[in-house]
Amino acid sequence: MLPFRRFLRPGQQSYAAFRPSAAVETVQQPRRGFAAKEIRFGGEARGKMLEGVDILADAVAVTLGPKGRNVVLEQSFGGPKITKDGVTVAKHVDLKDKFQNVGARLVQDVANKTNEEAGDGTTTATVLARAIARDGFKYVTTGANPQEVRRGVQAAVDVVVERLKELSKPVTTPEEIAQVATISANGDKSIGDLISSAMKTVGRHGVITVKDGKTLKDELEVIEGLKFDRGYISPYFINTAKGQKVEYQDAFVLLSEKKISNAQSLVPALELSIKQRRPLVIIAEDIDGEALTTLVFNRLKGGIQVVAVKAPGFGDNRKNQIQDMAIATGGKVFGEEGLDLKLEDISLSDFGEVGEVSVTKDDTLLLNGKGDKEDVEKRCQTIKDQIEETTSEYEKEKLNERLAKLSDGVGVLKLGGASEVEVNEKKDRVNDALNATRAAVEEGIVPGGGTALLRCLSSLDAIAVDNEDQKIGVGIVRRALEAPARQIVKNAGGEASLVLDKILGYEDPNMGYDALKGAFVNLVETGIIDPTKVVRTALIDASGVASLLATAEAAICELPKEDPPMGGPGAGAPGMGGMGGMGGMDF
Repeated sequence: MLPFRRFLRPGQQSYAAFRPSAAVETVQQPRRGFAAKEIRFGGEARGKMLEGVDILADAVAVTLGPKGRNVVLEQSFGGPKITKDGVTVAKHVDLKDKFQNVGARLVQDVANKTNEEAGDGTTTATVLARAIARDGFKYVTTGANPQEVRRGVQAAVDVVVERLKELSKPVTTPEEIAQVATISANGDKSIGDLISSAMKTVGRHGVITVKDGKTLKDELEVIEGLKFDRGYISPYFINTAKGQKVEYQDAFVLLSEKKISNAQSLVPALELSIKQRRPLVIIAEDIDGEALTTLVFNRLKGGIQVVAVKAPGFGDNRKNQIQDMAIATGGKVFGEEGLDLKLEDISLSDFGEVGEVSVTKDDTLLLNGKGDKEDVEKRCQTIKDQIEETTSEYEKEKLNERLAKLSDGVGVLKLGGASEVEVNEKKDRVNDALNATRAAVEEGIVPGGGTALLRCLSSLDAIAVDNEDQKIGVGIVRRALEAPARQIVKNAGGEASLVLDKILGYEDPNMGYDALKGAFVNLVETGIIDPTKVVRTALIDASGVASLLATAEAAICELPKEDPPMGGPGAGAPGMGGMGGMGGMDF
């Protein structure tokens, strides 16, 4: 260990002159990783959180119903966004007051969870959550036991869910699918018809994606067969003058997980395809070097019908997609780990076969694969099982795309508009409509406009409760069930109490209020319907979080950090004695 050395500053006569005197202040550093907290209790904590719930719910609730308004959102990049999507609005709410923000964030979680499960109904969930939380806070503050109130709320919700199942009717016709989509898209019939035709084409469980279009009109493109976003490696493979494409009929498919660089490894495959007088499509991780040169030279000089394409995706996703192609075409995958299968030993049975292939510079389409139907069905079932097990939305999306390519194909909705803001607003509505339609196919439909929840009020009369506090919980749900219908009428400029009284006066459960036209109609016949799953999920998620919020007796938040005051010019860090033009430092 080196001895401790002390150095004199320039102009310093002795070490004693540099010793700190008793008058010098020492700076004590706070413990790292710990921030001071602020704690609030009882009614004060609940009151602040309720303020946050109200602010968020007010911003979201204005979008509810056919006459709901849009909300303009500032974005950190790009222009402002205009939307009517409840969960998108909720995600943009971030309040300065920490305790208000806690309340707002809890209701955000309700909207997010409903969106994940049902894909729609986030505004309804937010309105229900606010109604339950507000009443819950009120009764707990006046002395009700919060745990018993929560039990009463949960008992009431269970009864309402059962009643919703009784009211539900299955979706059977394309017209009903169009009606569900139209209502969810804010009454836009063109979107409803577009989604209905897409579902009719690719099947009710087929994959439908939404993209920005390049025109002013909305279009539906249906992609059948195995299509992926990789084109030919070299333009020298092009065999059609029109459209810059490579097109072959009745072709062999060679699949490899590994990169192909050695020309000799491809010679047996080329010889087999020439003997059979059939085109050859090579799909591999990559094809380069002398292998690519050989293919291009033989294509141009020898007239061999061949095209090389890079495999789509990355990592495990690429391997899975190549395996899908192998099963769909009836071929084998070379270079697969654990299999001693070499390209040099290829035989005719190792090739996959397709009826038609089309390759552009951007994508490849394989049609009429000759794979065994039973193997394809087994592969589809395996992918369905993986979809059920995975929790990642990204993985679920990729698995659904793979499933669609193997089964019914993919429907692509291309949305047009005059500007990016207009297209983005429409895209939010289409995604909601798409999710609502899938939910309707899954669990059926109920009368819309908040009427289904009103029809569940009578089922609460027979609930047996153990005490008065549980009875209060049932009463909270009773009042909350009216909240969505009241908000829809309010947004339409009507008198909510009068409208609700008239709806409840009808014996036919399908009779309700058409807020767009201001008339009382048969909602199911008119096409004003909601997916049962959306209504059910919104109620369950809202009641779970909001009733739990009412049980809170304390709230703890971090205090805002106070930045230390900045020193003037020449001021250094504590204990450094000032920079002083570098003259104050020891060297």
